[in-house]
Amino acid sequence: MSILFECEYKGERYVGFGKPAPGDAVRLYRVADGQLHTAITESDGGLAASVVDGAEEVTVTTDDPELRYLPPLLPTATGNAMVSGFMRTHRSKFDDGPDPDAVFIPPNWFFKGFGSWLRMPAEPLAVPASPIALIEEPEIVLVYVNGADGTPHYAGYTFGNDLCDIGLHRENPGWNPYCKLCDTSIAPWLFLDEPPRTATGRVTIERAGATAWEGPFACGADDLYFRVEDMVDHLFSYPAVRRPGMVNYVLLGADKASFHDGFRIADGDRVTIDVTSHDVVLSNVIEFGGRAGAV
Repeated sequence: MSILFECEYKGERYVGFGKPAPGDAVRLYRVADGQLHTAITESDGGLAASVVDGAEEVTVTTDDPELRYLPPLLPTATGNAMVSGFMRTHRSKFDDGPDPDAVFIPPNWFFKGFGSWLRMPAEPLAVPASPIALIEEPEIVLVYVNGADGTPHYAGYTFGNDLCDIGLHRENPGWNPYCKLCDTSIAPWLFLDEPPRTATGRVTIERAGATAWEGPFACGADDLYFRVEDMVDHLFSYPAVRRPGMVNYVLLGADKASFHDGFRIADGDRVTIDVTSHDVVLSNVIEFGGRAGAV
């Protein structure tokens, strides 16, 4: 699997390839904000070459304090990005299996926030001061870049934590937009492949330094009740999400989680999502009433 990531180093934007381990030396290539978007929408399979050729290079170690990873393809100059997703998509939440011959009825969809609301692994996740019952939601995140004519171009996928207040949603499903107003964690690694058929891992929630809850999850395409293509095609049938230049982060839904096991996330808990199948870890402390901040 090919992997791409973007980062800031000494105030400048760079792109790198692969997934470096802690302490590794990594070669970075200077890019302008939006340069990758153009390469994705206009290059014909030569993404790496179109970005690397002639670019200023620098080699740094991953533990350099001036190196900061960024959400994949986040357009920081324009802010033209949206985070959204689908609800109740997993087979584990249905009593029957999907009928491949049935007429497609799309699952519910939600607006999660703007791209600048995304948080990196290790950054705190802010939630309202008095949530009813939070739930972590390990999910595949599809990343699309709209071309100059609004045509969405699939760039790849990564993983995220769609943290939300499921308790509020259950009190009144009409309050779901409020329920989603929690920070979202996202991994910086963009996998340049089709959405995975299988993605598995484990969630661990720590309280006061000790494990308070843990359990497995699965979020690959084979675990979904709906076909990914059907959900995405339906979403992009709406002109509002096809605005030229927009980046869309699309969450595909989550398996059952700690809430369904009777656990309740508390202020200060650390939620760690280990996508073991893809060697990706997101670990964030939950802050009730946390101060909102820019990426």
